[in-house]
Amino acid sequence: MHVTHDPTAAASPTIDFNAFLAVDIRVGTIVDAKPFPEARKPAWRLWIDFGPAIGVRKSSAQITENHPLETLVGQQVAAVVNFPPRQIGPVVSEVLTLGFPDADGKVVLMQPSKPVPNGGRLF
Repeated sequence: MHVTHDPTAAASPTIDFNAFLAVDIRVGTIVDAKPFPEARKPAWRLWIDFGPAIGVRKSSAQITENHPLETLVGQQVAAVVNFPPRQIGPVVSEVLTLGFPDADGKVVLMQPSKPVPNGGRLF
């Protein structure tokens, strides 16, 4: 799913601005988080509230190394909300939760630096 974690990799090819606008990236608050023992790689199951227009959506996130389960509820995260749902083992992931690799290639969640309203769109 990931193109590369190599921080020295060249930038991807140029895209049209409208292609960027087609990707709907929103902020939401994690309202529940549970273990996902059936996942091939360690992951958590997340329920993220994107506000009244989008509601609560489910996600599977491989963030176990940098984000302990007990710290997740209440955190705001960024996610792509307009990809089609994806079956991940027995779970359907409805959004793609976003993050960046740390120096060891482990995911660190992409989060606003201060609280913002749920459902806000990245621009």
